[in-house]
Amino acid sequence: MEDKREVKAKKSQKKQVHLFYCVECEELARKVAAQSDLITLQSINWRNFADGWPNLYINSAHDIRGQHVAFLASFSSPGVIFEQISVIYALPRLFVASFTLVLPFFPTGSFERMEEEGDVATAFTMARILSNIPTSRGGPTSLVIYDIHALQERFYFSDHVLPLFETGIPLLKQRLHQLPDANNIVIAFPDDGAWKRFHKMLDHFPTVVCAKVREGDKRIVRIKEGNPAGYHVVIVDDLVQSGGTLIECQKVLAAHGAAKVSAYVTHGVFPKGSWERFTLKNGENMENAFANFWITDSCPLTVKAIANKAPFEVLSLAGSIADALQI
Repeated sequence: MEDKREVKAKKSQKKQVHLFYCVECEELARKVAAQSDLITLQSINWRNFADGWPNLYINSAHDIRGQHVAFLASFSSPGVIFEQISVIYALPRLFVASFTLVLPFFPTGSFERMEEEGDVATAFTMARILSNIPTSRGGPTSLVIYDIHALQERFYFSDHVLPLFETGIPLLKQRLHQLPDANNIVIAFPDDGAWKRFHKMLDHFPTVVCAKVREGDKRIVRIKEGNPAGYHVVIVDDLVQSGGTLIECQKVLAAHGAAKVSAYVTHGVFPKGSWERFTLKNGENMENAFANFWITDSCPLTVKAIANKAPFEVLSLAGSIADALQI
């Protein structure tokens, strides 16, 4: 057993982190702080002037001098980004020892390329905005992002920030091992992009790869490789918007004999309440439903909306974020 001096020495090597957060992330921030007594929650007064523009105040500004500081952000809409960017730019300049920005969901990640002249790659725009975060006394800002849509986006950031790309897949693997049918699971990828992104982290499971193919004027989902017959098939992707592709995948997997179909996405975006497409209605045929739908709490508004609604279950990033704050 370790003696008290060894335990104290190990603890002294870790950082005491002061964690600020946006309004949407309060619940997640409290879960993060509950993971470690080395994380202290701090607050911001999110006020507005009469004309609607932010009137912000960082509490404990003097107390965080020389301290390690982090901010937990949620860019759920363009309307909330400006006030958070204002705080994010201000915190490193308060003579803090280091600054870490945790942005679990990088919202413009799927808009990373131009298909024709005139398209605007807003992923690059967002990366440029974050690359201009002032350096703290400890150097560049650490930027923690989970399951960014395209890995090449790490090169969109300048040397003024240090992107740290994390993943929610360990949470999924832990949950799958807890299932009664844990030995009968197949992982399905809705397209080659999802396979490239995640297959190495899930290579101990049998896999099915789907693809969209064109038939006349329609694009339909087909199984490209693998056999789902008799298995509990879990579709894995980084994010979901309307959910149309997941629903088409579920149909083709069921048609090919899957015993049941579940889904996991790190980011449950679900604009305009599209999560409702996945909840069971009275009298609905279970064969056309998802057994489980796992998401993380990277999109706090979705977590609030789907609370206690089957088949959804939230796998919290809190422990992973707490660990990332110590890197």
